[in-house]
Amino acid sequence: MNDKKTNCPGRAKYLQGKRVLPEPITKDTTIVSLIDNLDAYNGGRLRAACHLLRDRYSQDDVTIGVSLAGALTPAGLGPSTVIPLMNHGFIDWLVGTGANMYHDIHYAFNLPMFRGSHTVDDVDLRAKGITRIYDILFDYEDVLMETDRRLREILIRPEFQKEMGTREFYHHLGKVLSELEEKHNLGQVSILAAAYRNGVPVFTSSPGDSTIGMNVAGLELLAESQGLSDKFKLKINPSIDVNDTTAIVLNAKNYEKGKTGVILIGGGSPKNFTLQTEPQIQEVLMIPEAGQDYDINVTDARPDTGGLSGAPPSEAASWGKIDPTKLEETVTAYLDVTLAFPLMAAYAIQSTKPKRLKRLYDRGEELHQKLIKSYLENNTEVEKLKSMIQKLGM
Repeated sequence: MNDKKTNCPGRAKYLQGKRVLPEPITKDTTIVSLIDNLDAYNGGRLRAACHLLRDRYSQDDVTIGVSLAGALTPAGLGPSTVIPLMNHGFIDWLVGTGANMYHDIHYAFNLPMFRGSHTVDDVDLRAKGITRIYDILFDYEDVLMETDRRLREILIRPEFQKEMGTREFYHHLGKVLSELEEKHNLGQVSILAAAYRNGVPVFTSSPGDSTIGMNVAGLELLAESQGLSDKFKLKINPSIDVNDTTAIVLNAKNYEKGKTGVILIGGGSPKNFTLQTEPQIQEVLMIPEAGQDYDINVTDARPDTGGLSGAPPSEAASWGKIDPTKLEETVTAYLDVTLAFPLMAAYAIQSTKPKRLKRLYDRGEELHQKLIKSYLENNTEVEKLKSMIQKLGM
């Protein structure tokens, strides 16, 4: 046996990890010590994700993008998790579904949702005017319809009457919600309000796929039918968001010579929209770049079905989304995000110092001009595309 060990060079590298011999859990066990004590399986992946947050994402030169998919704001993850993490400096820009941003508004309007059961009779709920999101219950008229009524009153304000991306749209909306929080002494309950205060740009990749987008479309339809299209001018242009998110990543990597990391909570469109910034830089704009430096995925989706939500960082590397030389700095934890994300936030807040806020919203025009400059300097097809555009309409 000893001879076999001697004749196996490199054998020891597999046995260099910390020994599996965790400390017993006691009444004094903290979140940090509990997670540090997780040895294997997805507990081990949660530990690895938390250690990435502590050791890499905590650095001031790391720009952090977070994506949110799934019904997380109805479950209260805004006040409990996203806002504290944002205030701690661990969210520099955010991509969320329109639905998450819509349900976030309920909190600033002080319209309640309640713990319930997923086993209730949905036909009876409908008859009684109650809406259900799994085990969350709320009043259809007093929450959904009331939110829509108040939202429409906000959308006809002068500052909304222009074409804009969701970055600017949510900034204006966040200002209103922040004022409501303060006026009614609600505390910090709205992600959009916190993003407004912290200068964090918020994006939605599919703005029409939510009740916010539905209300914008409804007002546009009304304005058209009444000959008021010159009054109601709100248009949400997703192309603006594509360039704004790309400018954030390009600036962090190429101009400030820093690093970028993503925290992908769930999958879907927000995950891809966050990651596609790198292919946009490399493939479309033809600017030399390598990919995101750090990547944390929390998902319950399998990779073998080919769905985006389960696509691991190694697959993303083949697209240029993740730096292929940095795959050891990525983690995929197959966990329920409503459990994992609050634990990750608690770990980061308890084990690191608050980071300086980058206030990227306030630097929007500066970053946009840097993107244009790099595009014109690097893209070999600029003159060809310019000529083709000039011929339009001829």
